[in-house]
Amino acid sequence: MKKALYWELKEDSNILCRLCPHQCLIDDGKTGRCRIRLNKNGVLYAKEYGRAVSYAVDPIEKKPLYHFYPSSQIFSLGANGCNFSCDFCQNWQISQEIKPTMYISPDKLISMARQYGCSAIAYTYTEPLIWFEYVLDCAKLSRAEGIKTVLVTNGYICEEPAEELLPFVDALNIDLKSMNPDFYRILCGAELEPVKNFIKMAANYSHIELTNLIIPTQNDSDNDLETISKWVAQMDKNIALHFSAYSPRYKMEISATPVKRLLKAYEIAKKHLNYVYLGNVRTDDVGSDTICPNCGNLLISRSGYTTEIVGLKGGVCADCSQSIPVIMDKE
Repeated sequence: MKKALYWELKEDSNILCRLCPHQCLIDDGKTGRCRIRLNKNGVLYAKEYGRAVSYAVDPIEKKPLYHFYPSSQIFSLGANGCNFSCDFCQNWQISQEIKPTMYISPDKLISMARQYGCSAIAYTYTEPLIWFEYVLDCAKLSRAEGIKTVLVTNGYICEEPAEELLPFVDALNIDLKSMNPDFYRILCGAELEPVKNFIKMAANYSHIELTNLIIPTQNDSDNDLETISKWVAQMDKNIALHFSAYSPRYKMEISATPVKRLLKAYEIAKKHLNYVYLGNVRTDDVGSDTICPNCGNLLISRSGYTTEIVGLKGGVCADCSQSIPVIMDKE
């Protein structure tokens, strides 16, 4: 365990956690809603500091990140717990339950990434922001060692800790689950506005891409899809938006997302955004490749997690020289 950051001691040894917008008031001997921040004798501890429930080497496209070092491999790890309680959680066995872990020190993490030939580390699988102290320590060390830091996150964190962490983060994929506040309250046990605020903050510091898991009857109406696409476009029409197919998980038994609904989402979003992708589904190449928004040239070809850079050179389209917002190794 490590002493946590961002908390206040209240009366009767209760602690107010100020890391995320839940602002949990934690009794002595108890944890907050995330289940990994513990009040022990009036001191808040990050009890899962460095304790990984899972790690692997993944294609970076699996995060999904399509515009950040495409076709590279990334060392990925995650902790127990989450500060959301989504009825449809796709990784509920480790986010909503406590599973066995192994300790990986920050130095060891850097060593493991290098051992597997990875120049970036992703904090993913569950919610990395509740692993704040560990991610911050590792991100600072990674920056010094020339290794990139990636977060795959729900974006639920208060402004002050976000401002401390984001300067050390190179890229994020942030879940934007819906533009309907009731969706967040009822299905996720959270609020929408802090997520929107974090997305705007992160865009000022790092490369960001967004993911929207499309759940039939919950967030898949034409109006839902139009609203989310317009909101992203108001920030930057070059932000990549990934629509992902839902399948029944955890407490939700709604039938899986039909392919035709994913295709409709693509059609709607492309009216507003330059880069729209479809995940967890095969759609005859619609929504998988990166296409030049100016001339239609194929820039990056994808089939599953197999990626080939075909029409992108030096950050521009090889045919029309349109600047493309894809971060690549220097040629």
